[in-house]
Amino acid sequence: MTATRILVVDDEADIRGLLKEILSEEGYDVIVAGNAAEARSMREGAAPDLVLLDIWMPDTDGITLLREWSGDARLAPCPVVMMSGHGTVDTAVEATRLGAFDFIEKPLSLAKLLRTVERALESARSMQQRSAARRLAEAPASPVGKSPAMQGLREQVEQVARFDTAVTLVGEPGSGRGFFARYLHSQSTRAKQPYVHLVAAGVNDEQAAEMLFGREKGEDISPGCLERASRGTLFIDELEDLGAEAQRLLLGALETGTFTRVGSHEPQKLNCRFVSSATPGFESRSGFRRDLAALLDVVTLRVPPLREYAEDVPELLRYYVDQLVDRDGLAFRRIGVAAQNRLRNYPWPGNVKQLKNLVHRLLIMGGDEEVGLEEIEALLEQDRNESEPLVKQDLLALPLREAREQFERAYLQQQLTLCNGKVGQLAKRVGMERTHLYRKLRSLGIDFRQAGTDD
Repeated sequence: MTATRILVVDDEADIRGLLKEILSEEGYDVIVAGNAAEARSMREGAAPDLVLLDIWMPDTDGITLLREWSGDARLAPCPVVMMSGHGTVDTAVEATRLGAFDFIEKPLSLAKLLRTVERALESARSMQQRSAARRLAEAPASPVGKSPAMQGLREQVEQVARFDTAVTLVGEPGSGRGFFARYLHSQSTRAKQPYVHLVAAGVNDEQAAEMLFGREKGEDISPGCLERASRGTLFIDELEDLGAEAQRLLLGALETGTFTRVGSHEPQKLNCRFVSSATPGFESRSGFRRDLAALLDVVTLRVPPLREYAEDVPELLRYYVDQLVDRDGLAFRRIGVAAQNRLRNYPWPGNVKQLKNLVHRLLIMGGDEEVGLEEIEALLEQDRNESEPLVKQDLLALPLREAREQFERAYLQQQLTLCNGKVGQLAKRVGMERTHLYRKLRSLGIDFRQAGTDD
C-alpha cells in the first residue's frame, strides 16, 4: 500500500527538517518545499494527500497561495492545514473561508500536530468516499426505453459522442435534453473530465465576461465556466436565453480558440466540448446570432416529446420508482396495470419531467402498496386544476393595490409554469427586462429558484 503523502511548505529549513523527521517516523511519505514556487510544482506533480502550509513566506504568502489553489479546478481536492507563529483571528478566518481544514500556531505542539494531521486525513477520506458515492449515483444510466424513438436517439448520441463536434439537443421543455447531454458526455473521450452546467438565463450582460472567462487579479484567479470545463464538456442549458453580450463573447472565443480572463492580458486556450439544449426554431429567433448558432449547432439531435414514445411509459414508471426508492429512501409502491395503461394514453404536456414528478408524489404520499387507477385519476385531475387560471375571485371587490398584486402574482406564476420555470424565457414572453423581472418576482413572493431542469 502506498504511504500517505504530506507536503510541508515552510521557508525555515529547520522547521521543514523537523516536520519531515516527525511525520516520517509516523509512517507518512513527506516531501518539502521552501517557497511558493516549489509548493506549486509539488502540489501539481506529486499529488499530496495533505498540505501543511506556512503563512509567512518571502515570495508568496500562504493565504495568497491557498486562495490560488482554491480557485484552480484542475487540482485534485486536498486538505490544507495552515501554520503560523504570528497568526491573528482575521488570518485564521480568512484561511477557513478559503477552505483550510485547520489553523495551528507555532511553536508546534507535537501532540496537536499529529492529532490535526490525523483528523485532516480522516476528513479527506470521508469526503472522497462521499464524492465517489455521489459520482456513482449521478452517473447517467443508459436512456430508458425500447421504442424505436428511444433506440434511435440512443444510437445517435453514442455515435456523435465519439467526436468533439458541437451538439444541440432540440426538444420541448421537460423532454430530457439535460439527461441526454450528460449521457453524451459519459460516452465521449472526455468522460473523466469536468462536466460544467451553464444556465443561459443566469448570464446577464454585466457579468457575462467574468462568468464565461473568469477573473484574474494578481495571483488571485477565479476561473470562468470555459476554464472549469477545460478538457471536458460545457453544457449550455436553453441556448436561446443567452443575452447579446454573452453571445458576442462566446462567438469571439469560438472563432479564435482562445479567451482572456477579466483583468488579464494572457490568452487562455479554449479546450472544451460544447453541448447545448434549445427549443425548436431557436436559431431563427430575433436576437439570436446566426453565426453563433452555426458554430454551436453543428449537429442537431431531436429529443422527442414523451407522447411520441408512449409505449415506454411503463418502463419509465418502474425506472423512476426504483431510482427514488434507492436515492431518497421512499417506500416502494407498485403501479398497477390499469394505472399504467391510463398513463400510457395520457398526453404528458410536461413530458418526462412531469412523469417523474408524478411518481415522486405517489411515493411521498404513500398509501397501498399498489397504485390503482382511482389514485392516478385523482392526481391527473389535480394537475388539470392547477393548470387552470389562478385568478378566480372578483378583483373588483378588492382595493386597487391588492387587486393589482394578486393579478400580477397569478399572471407571472402561470407564465412561469408555461416557461417550465425558465426566467429568461419568461422575460421574453412577458416583455420585461430580466433584472426588473427578478425584482418583481421577489416582491411578489414567487420562488423562481425552484425552476426545474430537463432530467
